[in-house]
Amino acid sequence: MHNLMICTNDPHRYQQQIEALELPGMELTDDPRLATILLADPPAVANRLEDFPRLQWLQSTYAGIDTLTAPGLRRDYLLTNVRGCFGQLISEYVLGNMLALTRHLRDYHQLQMQHRWSPKPYRSLAGLTMLILGTGSIGNQLATAARALGLRSVGVNRSGQSSNAGGFDDIAKIDMLDRWLPFADIVVSTLPATPKTDDLLNAERLGLCQGALLFNVGRGNALCEEGLLQALASGAIHHAFLDVFKQEPLPQEHPFWQHPQITVTPHIAAVSFPEDVVDIFADNYSLLANNKPLRYLIDFNQGY
Repeated sequence: MHNLMICTNDPHRYQQQIEALELPGMELTDDPRLATILLADPPAVANRLEDFPRLQWLQSTYAGIDTLTAPGLRRDYLLTNVRGCFGQLISEYVLGNMLALTRHLRDYHQLQMQHRWSPKPYRSLAGLTMLILGTGSIGNQLATAARALGLRSVGVNRSGQSSNAGGFDDIAKIDMLDRWLPFADIVVSTLPATPKTDDLLNAERLGLCQGALLFNVGRGNALCEEGLLQALASGAIHHAFLDVFKQEPLPQEHPFWQHPQITVTPHIAAVSFPEDVVDIFADNYSLLANNKPLRYLIDFNQGY
C-alpha cells in the first residue's frame, strides 16, 4: 500500500483526476508522516523534504527540478519529472513572439490607436537559422515546428549527437557553440539548470551574435544578465524574450522591466497541465508497482 500526498497549486484538480483512475494499492493522505509518494510542485516541498520520513518517490509536476537537487537536500528517494508535453507550448511561445516582432504586430496596434495607415517593411522567416541549445523533446519539437516555417534548425548538446533529433537539420557539440553563434538569427535556450550551464550565455558569447533574437525558455541560470545588457547595447542581440530568470519573481528594481529590447514573461511559456502530469504519474505508478524502472528518472549528480 502506498500513501500519496499532493502538494501543488491546484490540489483539487489533481485529486479529482487521480481518484478517477482508481489506481490499485494507493490511498491519498494529508499527513506528510505517512506519505510514501509525493506528487508535487518542486518549490512547494524543497524546503520541507524532512517532513516526509517515509518518502520513496517524488513525481515532480515540473520539468525543472533544480530546487530539489540543490546541495544539502536529501537524495534518498526516486525523483522523476515530466517530459514530452512541453514541446508544443514552447514552440507556440517562441514562434508566436518571433512572428509578432518580425511582422511588427505591436507597432501596428499602436498605429491603429492613432488611426495611422503606415506599412512597415519585413522579411520572411524562411531561410533563417535557429540555434537551439538542448536537443531533448522540447528542442526537437521546436525544430520540427520551425522547419514547417522554412527555418533551418541546429541543435546543440554535449555529444553532438542525438537519438531524438528528427526535427534538426544539424547537431553540434556544445564545444562548438562559439562557432555557430555568429551564424544564428535566433538563439533559443531550452537547457536545464546544472553547474555546467551557469552563465553559459555570457557577454563574450552573446557578443559573437550578429543581431540575433534570443529566447530563454529553459532555466534562468544559463543567461548572464549583465552580459545580455552589454550584448543589447552593442547590437549583438536585437531583442531578448525571457521567460525564466535567476530570481523569480523578477525583482521590481530589475533593469529588464523597462528595457525596450527585452520582453519579460512570468515563467508561462509552458505550464504543467494536470491531465498531462497525471498521465505520466499513472504510468510511473504502474512501473513502480511492478518493480520496473521509472520514466524520466532524475540523476541527482547530473541534475537532470
